[in-house]
Amino acid sequence: MLHLLFYLWTPCLLLCMATLLHHGNARVLTEIQAGPLYRVAGSLLSISCNTSGFTNVNSRKEFEFRVTKPANIMVLNIISTENPSFSYSIYRERVNDITLTHVSSNSVLFEIKSLQKDDEGEYDCAVINPEYTYDGTYSVQTIVKVIDDSLSVSSATSNSLSYNQDETLTLTCQASSNTIQHTHLSVAWYLRKESADDDAKLIVSLDRDFTLRPGPEYQQRYKAGFIRLDKVGEATYRLTIDRLEPSDSGRIYCEAQEWIEDPDLSWYSLTQKTAEETTLAVKGRETEPVTDKVSVVVRLSAQQTSLQEGQVLLLTCSVDTEKLERFFSVAWLRAGVELARIGPTGVLSVNTEYGLREKQGELRASRIGDRDYRLVLQPVSTEDQGGYICRVWPQERQHGGFVQGEAQDSNSLLVSISASASGLLVEMQNTVNVKEGDTVTLTCKVHGFKDQLSVTWQRKVAPMFTLANIIGLSQEGVAETPTVALSNLVRVTRPEVDIFVLELDEITPDDSGVYHCVVSEWNRHSRTNSQSARTMLTVTPMDSFMRVNLISRNSVATVGDNVELMCRVKGPPRLPMTLSWSVQRNTSTLDNILSVYYDGTISWSGEQQRYHLRVDNKPSERIYYLLINGASHREAGSYQCRVSVFQKNVFKKLPPSNLLMVRVRNPASDLILTPTSALTRNINSDITIKCLVTSSRSGSSRYAVTWILQQQTQSVTILSLDRNSQVTSTVDQNQRISGQQTNGPSFELSIRDSRTSDQGVYVCEVIEWLQDPRGEWYHLSPVSGTVQLTLIEPANDLLLDRKEQQLLVKEGDRVHLKCELISGASSDSCFYKVTWFYTRLGSSAVSLLELDHTGLMRYPERTGLHGLQQRLRLSRPKRSSFDLEIQSIHEGDSGTYRCQVEQFQLGHEGHWEQKASVDGGPSILSVNITENNLSIMKEELALNVSTSQDFTIHCYVAKQSSLESKFQVTWFWQEKRETKRHAVFTSYRNSTLKDFWFKRREQLRFGHALPNQFSLTVLKPTLSDCGLYYCEVEEWLPSLSHGWRRAGVERSGYSNVSVYLQGEHEAGSGCPSRMWIGLPVAVVLCSLLVIFVLVLKMRRAKTCGKKPDQSLWVEQHQLKTKPYVDDCEVTSQEME
Repeated sequence: MLHLLFYLWTPCLLLCMATLLHHGNARVLTEIQAGPLYRVAGSLLSISCNTSGFTNVNSRKEFEFRVTKPANIMVLNIISTENPSFSYSIYRERVNDITLTHVSSNSVLFEIKSLQKDDEGEYDCAVINPEYTYDGTYSVQTIVKVIDDSLSVSSATSNSLSYNQDETLTLTCQASSNTIQHTHLSVAWYLRKESADDDAKLIVSLDRDFTLRPGPEYQQRYKAGFIRLDKVGEATYRLTIDRLEPSDSGRIYCEAQEWIEDPDLSWYSLTQKTAEETTLAVKGRETEPVTDKVSVVVRLSAQQTSLQEGQVLLLTCSVDTEKLERFFSVAWLRAGVELARIGPTGVLSVNTEYGLREKQGELRASRIGDRDYRLVLQPVSTEDQGGYICRVWPQERQHGGFVQGEAQDSNSLLVSISASASGLLVEMQNTVNVKEGDTVTLTCKVHGFKDQLSVTWQRKVAPMFTLANIIGLSQEGVAETPTVALSNLVRVTRPEVDIFVLELDEITPDDSGVYHCVVSEWNRHSRTNSQSARTMLTVTPMDSFMRVNLISRNSVATVGDNVELMCRVKGPPRLPMTLSWSVQRNTSTLDNILSVYYDGTISWSGEQQRYHLRVDNKPSERIYYLLINGASHREAGSYQCRVSVFQKNVFKKLPPSNLLMVRVRNPASDLILTPTSALTRNINSDITIKCLVTSSRSGSSRYAVTWILQQQTQSVTILSLDRNSQVTSTVDQNQRISGQQTNGPSFELSIRDSRTSDQGVYVCEVIEWLQDPRGEWYHLSPVSGTVQLTLIEPANDLLLDRKEQQLLVKEGDRVHLKCELISGASSDSCFYKVTWFYTRLGSSAVSLLELDHTGLMRYPERTGLHGLQQRLRLSRPKRSSFDLEIQSIHEGDSGTYRCQVEQFQLGHEGHWEQKASVDGGPSILSVNITENNLSIMKEELALNVSTSQDFTIHCYVAKQSSLESKFQVTWFWQEKRETKRHAVFTSYRNSTLKDFWFKRREQLRFGHALPNQFSLTVLKPTLSDCGLYYCEVEEWLPSLSHGWRRAGVERSGYSNVSVYLQGEHEAGSGCPSRMWIGLPVAVVLCSLLVIFVLVLKMRRAKTCGKKPDQSLWVEQHQLKTKPYVDDCEVTSQEME
């Protein structure tokens, strides 16, 4: 039954709690995206705003958006869903650019399609309240920061590329940003087919969380390792596609996106850009093997294998096969590197490393017979010597294409080439060390030449570290096109006959490596000799020689002072630098002030009129000066400058400068006050107190004054005037006290009909307000002046009985408090106002009741004392008595009561005048609650019962505190050797019963024969019921303050209950032991028991005839089943 009630009451209780919580909180809640929101100029700004809590949920709510600009504290109306003319003119012109649309009846979406730098500010979303009451939040704000779009994406690859099937494609893309906020970049490569302009397919991407994701059509090739995307260096992303397929043909481009994390932890794409497209053509060639095995024999022969530099190398590849009508692909290889290949249709393809020689006619390959192919190298150099082989693939025409068979290699042919007797010699500097960003010049000097010269510049490049041609200069002086994709500007010149020069602009650490200068000597159209030299180029990174440092001569300024910050960038000033100034106010994020880009463009994010910028270029450094004109508190914060170098279309960020704290303090106050001298006046007179300003900092200053009355016990603010002379009275004096500002300036406090309570020290606290250069008001430290006011009261014989009264009463009694006038009550022209004050222990005195001199009774509103005030009765049995009666005293009424009597007379102008005021003596009231007289019988009992017998635990209340007492009785059980107790049964004071033996409820019987007698009976106990039983009684008394109060708790004595199985002799032998004893211990104990019995038998044999003493356990006698027999005889019989 109790559990059923509990389950029924639980939902009701939860519902009540939810209702209380609902009414305790604001009902209407309006929410907006948390800021600051960083968005790029020219991009889309969208802000969501929604509301909830209105009575009519489905009705359409109307919203308004406003903005406060950083440079202007004025609030500007932008757009409204209700009023079309709500917008200011500057936003009305952007009607197609700014929209506010309903997403639902309670939600809107605010959008600016093309964000402008001037749109930065604090945006306010307000919902129009359609109801008559206001309860909650109807307006919310968020901050929008507009930053520049500094994302740079470029590709150094040529516009058109042609590859054969199964070759490897490598493309690079540079992506970087100069944003000072913490952003992430994502880079993706796309392929767009020539036939579909909008059908771009994702190849692979590197997401903002640095996760690689292949496109749907490239997943298998990505898993096989044929497609890779690597980040090389700080801003270079390299795409590698192995085993090109004809389906890869099309336009390939890379796209980069810049992401920022909003305060709601969601990622937002600030901007995205794409690099120039590269057209890729992949020539198809089938890779499936020929089904039928073709027998092919390949032989390689040379006209001459020992040559000198400048001679001709002729290599002939002969193919023998069983089938005459057969197509072949033939390739020549040296040291495992393919030089050239002739396809089945006779098309020649040359390795990139030999492309320049093929263009110059030094490498030729052709088919000279049905099965004979020839490679010609002329002229040769010592670099051409080594082992050559010829590799042949059978090709079978199928379905309009060719199916390639298994490759067959020829024998290896060793070709040796010796240097000619020519005196051609090439020299270069062994090592060249330059700094990043410099222009490097490599010089190659030639000696001992007779004929015309040409030069080829080469560099070892990854991944195979093979020599790749950079650029060349023919013997006619024509510059060759670079064969390696370089982001540098490359130039080759011949300033003198014997000197060749290679120039590389904007050098980076990636350009470090080994560079070769290959010079060839020509006789007419043939090369007769060739020599080379090399040098090691080392590029020092920019971070190691460029430093950014921020300093200031006056980082602590006074309002209105100029502050100059110097950002020193140590390094070559010729580098294209971009510098950003930023400031961090309080604990917010860095806010950009301005950015000076490498091309001289300045982008302002703050108030341009507050800052001036100056740049000073020096041979070894560049200094950026930021001048703050007329600093205010808005300019206070931590400043920082950041520098990036824009090189090769990439922003290379340097470590930012140190944070420099700029503090702006208020000037010291020069204010001097001259107050009125000490005043002594009569009560009821009019008084004027003056406070004159004799010196101040500025003639345009404004002043705020506060008048404070200091008395012995407290200080009270009487009234205050703000800087706009608006008066705020903090004490209700019915305009009896007023203040004003007069010329001088002077501040006056006027008191009409002065009273005794007006006496004290008057403090005139003046604060001087000044305007900072922004026009915003700030105040200086306050300055005070004091005036002592003494009020003289005419002689008066009004006296109250000031004897202290000590009253001790019981709760519920009625008490009378005396307030007696001893003298001063004889005049009929005097009227009296009496106020009873109450002081609770640890609290200040508060008024409980007032009887005005006009006969008006008033109960002041006092938190927590409303119940006491309802039980007050004021009586006036005679003219000089003002007695207070408190009915039905509560426990919380204890405290000190005091009356105050004020004497009033009607003045000549018909106004009431206070003539005297006296306080009566304290009446200390103590409410005595009922004492605890609870007493329980504490008899210790021992009970031995069998499992067929019932036992009862009695609980007698011997004495109680009151006849109105209610009892809660709980029976407990615990094991004999343990201290932990277990509740068995409880009888609550409201006659509710609860048992804790859930599985054995039928064994318990509760008895309550008399009001002070309780009993609990255990029916048919089990062996596990052995232990100590007792009851615990709680006495509850009715309380006027608390309802019910627990007066005391008492515990009965222990009842030691032993339970044995029916038919056993010894009581308690059936009680189970909870301690397990192992078999060895049992054997030892049995042995000891046998020895003990034998010894006891021997000793009792000696003591036969003596009657033993009676046992202390009364229950043993009760359990005996036969008459008394001598213990010796009983022992003998039992032993037998």
